[in-house]
Amino acid sequence: MTTESTPAVALRMTGITKSFPGVMALQDVDLEINEGEVHAIVGENGAGKSTLMKILAGFYQPDKGEIEVGGRKAIHWTPREARSRGIGMIYQELNLVPDLSVAENISLGAMPTRGPFVDYRAMNAKADAVLRELDTDIDPGTRLGDLSISQQQLVEIAKVVARQPNVVVFDEPTSSLGDKETRVLFDVITKMRDRGIAIIYISHRLQEVMEIGDRVTVLRDGRHIETRDVAGITPDEMVSLMVGRDLNEMFPKFDLGLGEQVLAIEGASRAGQFDNVTLDVRKHEIVGLAGLVGSGRTEVARALFGLDPLEEGTITLAGKVLKIRSPRQAVAAGIALVPEDRKGQGIIPGLSVRENFTLPVITRITNALLIFLGKERKIVTELADRLKVNPPQVERPLNVFSGGNQQKVVLGKWLLSEPKLLILDEPTRGVDVGAKADIHHIIGEFAQDGGGVLMISSELPELLAVCDRIFVLHEGVIAAEISRADATEESVMRAATGQEVAA
Repeated sequence: MTTESTPAVALRMTGITKSFPGVMALQDVDLEINEGEVHAIVGENGAGKSTLMKILAGFYQPDKGEIEVGGRKAIHWTPREARSRGIGMIYQELNLVPDLSVAENISLGAMPTRGPFVDYRAMNAKADAVLRELDTDIDPGTRLGDLSISQQQLVEIAKVVARQPNVVVFDEPTSSLGDKETRVLFDVITKMRDRGIAIIYISHRLQEVMEIGDRVTVLRDGRHIETRDVAGITPDEMVSLMVGRDLNEMFPKFDLGLGEQVLAIEGASRAGQFDNVTLDVRKHEIVGLAGLVGSGRTEVARALFGLDPLEEGTITLAGKVLKIRSPRQAVAAGIALVPEDRKGQGIIPGLSVRENFTLPVITRITNALLIFLGKERKIVTELADRLKVNPPQVERPLNVFSGGNQQKVVLGKWLLSEPKLLILDEPTRGVDVGAKADIHHIIGEFAQDGGGVLMISSELPELLAVCDRIFVLHEGVIAAEISRADATEESVMRAATGQEVAA
């Protein structure tokens, strides 16, 4: 029996090196994860976190190095072999089938059968059991596409938990979850750890690392920098190891004189989603929209962009009253939306960076028959440099870039359309601290140039530091409007939980 002083090693990766054309992604990286521990991995975009985990999952083969799972060396390491050896992966982006039921998604690839037929009773019972373990009331028979993103994230976790893994990688698992769901997740992770499962926890939310982690490994530029006990490190020290910058630089505030009104929403309503919402945004202003999951924040953004049009109320943009019934009308009017579901709604992963950048402005670089590639490349290269897309290789497929770089491309494509109003739904969700700082500077520059910004974020420190004003939604109703001077985490949360109502 292994004692606490000498824990058994569940996973050992030694001397892992991996290169791609023109890029050294990993160089001689060592990683050791013990049974029954939560081991966090942190690092900037391009630090090598995703590449290392894809090697662990069998999707990439290392150029050199060794993998041991449970003391046994991996010889022919493939995704199938990784799963059979108990490696479970929960990715930042959902890997589910919207048109299948929750139960079918949980059992995908491992359907219980009775003879030649799928045993739906056993499948539903299995799904019900694991969902109850996660303390969620999601119905196993529900079509997955009918669930919210936060509920779909819980189904993703249930799918992996159902396979009883030995090592589980959580890649930004709370990126779509509210406080309640995050607490449930942490309870589940704690139970898994107590059963001896090794947990790898990747997050850019350093306070989560401090709360749930036992040890933390810092990667930078494809190299292992340091592994330390979480009890012996602070968030500031982690940032210093990752990027050499102070945490205060992550949330820069641009003090700008406010201009004329860009957006005014009056009495906006949509049945079952939000009611009588009234707010405004001015030139040079960043306005926050806060609230708990399900409060109606995303629904308001979707209505402004014409995805789910208003049923009541008015939208005025730059002094002109609009009836926005589609995204095409919104874009033509000067409204841009960076959605919370980056992979599903913000990008076309298989296209190149160049092609994604120019999607909204394709008519500017074409005539009736031809795309002017020289003009397109010049525009895109300059934009990629300005936004610090890394690596600056605009012909590479966007799906090989990190989440932070993908988000920069989503922002960039809308900046090319020169909007009057930029709506941002969780603009820094799932990106590292370096990319977060870059994105905040991009947003600040847009406001500085005269744009108006409506920003949704579940990270209160981000809203408090970046925004000039914050509107707080509670159950679809504006509960408070709070100035930058008066905004605190406590005042926003009181309004978000219904303890304080706007006069």
